[in-house]
Amino acid sequence: MNEPRDIQTKLGAARTRLILERPFIGALVMHLPLVPAVAARCETVATDARAIYYNPAYVASLTLAEAQFVLAHEALHCALGHFARRSHRLRKRWDVACDHAVNLLLIDEGLRAPVGALANPDFRGLSAEEIYPLIPPEPVERTLDYHLFEESGADIPLLASSVDAEERAELARRWQSRTVAAVQQARRAGRLAESWLRRVDAMIQPQLPWRALLARYLMNSARDDYSFQRPPRREGDALLPRLSSGEVDLCVALDTSGSIAAEELAQFVSEVDAIKGQIRARVTLHACDERLDARGPWEFRHWEAIALPPALGGGGGTRFVPVFEWVAATQRRPDVLLYFTDAEGEFPREAPAYPVLWLVKGRSRVPWGERIQLN
Repeated sequence: MNEPRDIQTKLGAARTRLILERPFIGALVMHLPLVPAVAARCETVATDARAIYYNPAYVASLTLAEAQFVLAHEALHCALGHFARRSHRLRKRWDVACDHAVNLLLIDEGLRAPVGALANPDFRGLSAEEIYPLIPPEPVERTLDYHLFEESGADIPLLASSVDAEERAELARRWQSRTVAAVQQARRAGRLAESWLRRVDAMIQPQLPWRALLARYLMNSARDDYSFQRPPRREGDALLPRLSSGEVDLCVALDTSGSIAAEELAQFVSEVDAIKGQIRARVTLHACDERLDARGPWEFRHWEAIALPPALGGGGGTRFVPVFEWVAATQRRPDVLLYFTDAEGEFPREAPAYPVLWLVKGRSRVPWGERIQLN
């Protein structure tokens, strides 16, 4: 059996290799002290987002590559904020979902998982929240580690109390900052793969609901400012600043290819309807799958309620090009073009000269414009 010093050497070597070979993950692991645990309390490894606790006998059974995986596993639980995202979900079911999410990320990164690590390939690319409903309410699967986020760990050295709600929120903020710093460090070193760039976007994206982000963006587009245009002759010759208020020209496009449910389209339109009155927006509404709905566009002034047609056409393929071609053909230059979609379709090759805001259902990326995740 390995001596404790041999175990510490293995863990130290695993951590060093992560820092050298995968600096993003290695930087995260460095925030977690390594603490030996009582075997009866921890059969493998555990974390409370403050440290990694390990069973020396379990670490002795791992290869060096597997030890790297285990350390990275604990660090990603923390970076992804799994300890703060459970909400109303059943704990065991949530823990299993989190393990699938983390393990698949690390396997795709080329790390070697220990025997028994949960990694259903059907869940690849999904978050823990998306995996959770696919897990049975009483799962028989066992997680690789113990998640000590909500219980007393008095049997584990240096862990004397549970993590209460206030401390959990502070830990979540701290880990988000650490994750951002690790991203910046890895980018400067040119050691952050494109695959991780996409994943990190999801890790650190703002947690505000899409409605709040949409409202904030559109409010900033409202054109209330001072104008120095010459006033009418009857007002005199003085050139003085005055408040110039005009309608915001807002184009809205709905993806009707069939990937978004009718009730989701209705909810989205109701949010735009609520916001447009506050910013005095004139709304031009289009429906488009691979071509524009021939009945559109529909025009609404800021005092008119937006009403969707009884049955929107669509259900075909997805092309975003027709909406932008229509704007160009009409020589419009909207203040904002807002597109509600799953972002899986043909984009124009180049961005237009006006702002475009994509409200995206799903994980697909957009080649240009501002993206808001529908969460």
